[in-house]
Amino acid sequence: MHLTLLRYFAIVFIFTTAITVTAQTTPAVITVNLKNEIAPMEPVWAWFGYDEPNYTYMKDGKKLLSEIAALSPVPVYVRTHSLLVSGDGVAALKWGSTNAYTEDTNGNPIYKWKIADSIFDTYVKRGMKPLAQIGFMPEALSTHPVPYRHYWKPGDPYTDIITGWAYPPKDYDKWRNLVYEWVKHCVDRYGKKEVESWYWEVWNEPNGHYWKGTQEEFFKLYDYAADGLKKALPTAKIGGINIAGTRGDGAQDWTNNFIKHCISGTNYATGKKGSPVNAILFHAKGWPKSVDGMVRMDMAPQMQDIQTGFKMTMAYPETKNLPVIIGESDPEGCAACGMATNPENAYRNGTMYSSYTAASFARKYLLADQTKANFLGAVSWSFEFEDQPWFYGFRDLATNGVDKPVLNVFRMFGMMTGKRIAVQSNRMYPLEEVLQKSVRGSQTDIGALASKDKKAAAIMVWNYHDDDKQGPAETVTITISNIPAKKATLNIYMIDKENSNSYEVWKGMGSPQNPTTLQISTLEKYGQLKCVSTSTVKTEGGKATIALELMRQGVALIKLDW
Repeated sequence: MHLTLLRYFAIVFIFTTAITVTAQTTPAVITVNLKNEIAPMEPVWAWFGYDEPNYTYMKDGKKLLSEIAALSPVPVYVRTHSLLVSGDGVAALKWGSTNAYTEDTNGNPIYKWKIADSIFDTYVKRGMKPLAQIGFMPEALSTHPVPYRHYWKPGDPYTDIITGWAYPPKDYDKWRNLVYEWVKHCVDRYGKKEVESWYWEVWNEPNGHYWKGTQEEFFKLYDYAADGLKKALPTAKIGGINIAGTRGDGAQDWTNNFIKHCISGTNYATGKKGSPVNAILFHAKGWPKSVDGMVRMDMAPQMQDIQTGFKMTMAYPETKNLPVIIGESDPEGCAACGMATNPENAYRNGTMYSSYTAASFARKYLLADQTKANFLGAVSWSFEFEDQPWFYGFRDLATNGVDKPVLNVFRMFGMMTGKRIAVQSNRMYPLEEVLQKSVRGSQTDIGALASKDKKAAAIMVWNYHDDDKQGPAETVTITISNIPAKKATLNIYMIDKENSNSYEVWKGMGSPQNPTTLQISTLEKYGQLKCVSTSTVKTEGGKATIALELMRQGVALIKLDW
């Protein structure tokens, strides 16, 4: 009797323990019906940006731009700051210059386009297009030119970068003519058709530190710039306001007042009603923290900014059909703040950045579906930092010419074309929960984004959580139906601790800051997207089932070709 009771309690213990484990790790099941088309698979991810324009034409900058151009089936748009800043063209953190505008001793304008041309030349030669930022203020035009050049470094107060370039012009007619001459020069150099395909915008985050004038002075700055642009090329596309966030009342006031000004306000440059606006732009950022030495991401603020920006655009009949561009869309704010000074940024080197990118872009598509916004692009404010320490923890796509895991997510996106397909996943957090709480539950977010073209389908799958903790790999079962072929070639690409991950290989080398030529070659190899499996799949009634082992913070791409 005593032995029987022991066996009974042992069985109960095992049974209840199994229930607990199962409740914590519900097996992930994803279903994709290739007939459930939602909309075109718009390449909203094919937009990138950075603070330092002079990195563009440097060695590693050109290499990375070539890679970005190669991974995308459409032209990539590139946005950068400081295209009109005065200086010698020498790059530094959060600084750049082209010296496009100076004046002689009598105050007459002198235009020099050599450095600005070298930036745009680098893009155009690669089939890329500028999201051309009209800013910042040349020293000779600034109302407060001294001090002008800053020497900010990681760990310094962010406000130290705000110097004479952030002020309004002392002469708005000269400001307008500077824009006119620049755009006219671009048309002469690149051709009318090419420049018509670009987007232009004025300044950056005028509601933040970047603008040392009033709101009305900014609208005046915009009007004069737009007038100069349209006089040089009436068909040029210009937009704004690239506000810092949209959730706060101040940011919403700026955006709503800007839209109202463009619709019906008195144009400061022409005296007429309204101002040209061909796109709406705003910024959206997440907010990671360091919690007891662990990085904890927070996607909710970024998603809230996007939802609010989409809704504000849709609130006006005059803007609801305009393209919406998220001018900066990132896990947090300061790309040049490394993990040595900002421990919360330690996510940037490894797979947490790549899984966050996959999971967040999927929600951007869902927010566009929800609001009906004409979502054109989301700029990942992430590029490279020339001649900096290896894997310093900058928010970049590559370090010293070696690609980081996050760049491979964009390589995956580049293989997703045609129509976007609805997916169902029992482990994907609902959009509303992500908007409110990000991904904080006991289970990870295992979701998918799918596309279908004429003879191919692609399904991106991620295993993401806000907490940067280790966890076991999970089996993910993906069932695909209505495949229009009896068999298909299956390629599986993987980004995790062991694949497409130069960072883990670098750590395995002992984290060298002066790697050998052979080590660099090895790192370059492991920085590429890896295909871990190739096979032929036979379908049954147009259906196929694929099982993946997906690590925590891993991302996979299932590619079917028939």
